[in-house]
Amino acid sequence: MDSTPSPSSSSPFDLVSSALGRYIPRGAAAAAAGPADAQGEPAARQAVPDPADGGQEQILGVVNLDRDLRITRCNLAAPVFEGLDVAAGSPFVDLLPPGDVPTVTRRLRQVLETGEAHVARIQRLRRGDGSELVVSMSILPAAMPQEGLTVSLIAMARRLHLYAAETAIGTSLDIGETAQSLAKSLLAWGDVAAVDLDFAVWTGEGVTGQAQGRIRLRRAALVPDRAWPDGYVTPGDDLPSDASRLLAQAVRRNDAPQAIVIPPEAVERVLGSPRVMRALVPGERSAGVACIPLVLDGTPPVVLGVAEVWRRADAPFRDSELFDLQELVARTAHHIDLARQHQREHTQVLALQRRLLPRSGGGTIEIASIYQPATPDSAGVGGDWVNSFPLPDGRTALVVGDVVGHGLGAAATMGQLSMEARALLSAGLAPDEVLEHLDETVSLLDDSEAGLAAGYSALGSTCCIALYDPVSHHVALSSAGHLPPVLVSPDGQAGTLEVRPHPGLGAEFALREPFDVHTFGAPPGSLLALYTDGLVEDPAVSIDEGIGRLADAVSTVHPWDSLQQAARHVVSALAPARQRDDVTLLLARMIGYRKGDTATWRLPARDDAPARARAQVSALLRRWRTRDDTRDNVLLLVSELVTNAVRFATGPITVRLIRAGHGLLCEVGDTGKGRPLLSRGGLLDDGGRGLHIVHRLTTRWGVRWTDTGKVVWAKVAR
Repeated sequence: MDSTPSPSSSSPFDLVSSALGRYIPRGAAAAAAGPADAQGEPAARQAVPDPADGGQEQILGVVNLDRDLRITRCNLAAPVFEGLDVAAGSPFVDLLPPGDVPTVTRRLRQVLETGEAHVARIQRLRRGDGSELVVSMSILPAAMPQEGLTVSLIAMARRLHLYAAETAIGTSLDIGETAQSLAKSLLAWGDVAAVDLDFAVWTGEGVTGQAQGRIRLRRAALVPDRAWPDGYVTPGDDLPSDASRLLAQAVRRNDAPQAIVIPPEAVERVLGSPRVMRALVPGERSAGVACIPLVLDGTPPVVLGVAEVWRRADAPFRDSELFDLQELVARTAHHIDLARQHQREHTQVLALQRRLLPRSGGGTIEIASIYQPATPDSAGVGGDWVNSFPLPDGRTALVVGDVVGHGLGAAATMGQLSMEARALLSAGLAPDEVLEHLDETVSLLDDSEAGLAAGYSALGSTCCIALYDPVSHHVALSSAGHLPPVLVSPDGQAGTLEVRPHPGLGAEFALREPFDVHTFGAPPGSLLALYTDGLVEDPAVSIDEGIGRLADAVSTVHPWDSLQQAARHVVSALAPARQRDDVTLLLARMIGYRKGDTATWRLPARDDAPARARAQVSALLRRWRTRDDTRDNVLLLVSELVTNAVRFATGPITVRLIRAGHGLLCEVGDTGKGRPLLSRGGLLDDGGRGLHIVHRLTTRWGVRWTDTGKVVWAKVAR
């Protein structure tokens, strides 16, 4: 086999081969003629230093494969690789333990197909004498696709493996990934490695010293990846209670966490029941296991879980290996606890995020929403939020926001802004007025003493508020630095709404401008899309092109399509493959009231206005076949509201009656700006008696302000 790289070649095989001399210890060349000579005949076997003994620095080797995964050439000159059968034309998978063949083959094929390298996989290789060598294996695509693959191998000393493992395990705050990294590192000492965590650790809850035998374990990681027999516990499964209790007792002898080794001949006797044997013993019964507790230092020490390393019967654990296992687990237990804390924060933030998602839109509008978090390095959930809720006066509020940052600081700000927006909108404020309040809130939260999280700033957060009136079929919208909504008309024409750009919330005083209110028609069948930038931002395209793609995708939604299913389809079609930010989408299909369920009258502000209003409303209620007692209450209510409008306001008066569900909604609009208030006077006090009557006749009433005045609304049960 040719192991001499061409000076002019720049393939991965040749680049790695050219560096081998720097990794082979001096004096080893004479003893390292290579695993095969130029004719492919095995070289004379010599004593091979075991990297587990720590007497060898890490050694690098390289193997080239064709597209059929057969060896074409290699450079494995270091003594540590002796005994590996790497003859030209032999399948590379012949070097693998049988249980690892499917997984490694899948990885090799994946690199061939995608051209993306697979780096630093801890892998065991079989020597001809049956012994095994643990290496760090990287799979690299060749310079030309038709040339196949290059596989680089690093055989590491055990002490160096401890260092490398500890470094790798601390790179993720995901508890499953952290446990999986630990299990992969433990595989260097055995055939199967598993990590079982206390259920409280898995869910992010606090863990304290527990009474012996009270631990509940869930499997968090298992390597290698292969098909396991029925009944064997795999990641995500809870261990049987007997197995959890047994492992807890084993590693907490005399109430002190200790590592133990169960030799092959004692496994069946110690585990006892066949059910526990099926759950814990991987395949061959003639295997021993080392159980090492993951201990968090403290008084008393807290056991987070148990790491288990299984080994075949002909390779018992040496004391030095048990010490290495204990050292690795001890060094990395705090990473498990950091992941636990992160999981707790993630759960809290996600619960808040889900709490803000719309539940339903009522009978006048259909709502669907998608929230798809990215995988940031903080709490796993960002500051995107959407909300929709019916207002007491029959309108529906649609709100979408994007709070700067991730984690608890962003989540706390997100929750506060969302609840504040809902309260202000329910109180009758217009969208621009609500944004003014939110702008002030963000500025106050940025104060170092009043901030929600140390070092966190929400300045620059964005928000868009839309109010849908199901009677007039109009939407009033205000935006603070948010991307423009997309509106699809009933005939399928889609486009972005022209919204004047405005700085985000909390902008400097010099940059602040009044928020605009944009009003546009949304006839029944219209579809409105509100979203955050994570849905349309893609490094490969401009933001305008991303918004255009969203408009095209939303325009394909058919009026008969399930809106939630359509929202999922839009997100799957547009969300970037490598999602860097949260993705949020809110779709609202406008339905409105039927024409026969509403009536509107305009009356002059004269003394006869109450009588004219009663006559018009009475005739309508008869057509609606309203009960006599309800009709009397509505007539009295309309009379009082119109009388107040004539007495305290000027200009024309608008009366609107809406039949909604099991109630009637009555609205009286005028040009006055004052807020009607219930008086605290006595029975003989004339002022405010009309509002007391309104209060007793209705289930709810309130005020909202318009550009020309105000509207007093009230609900009456039918």
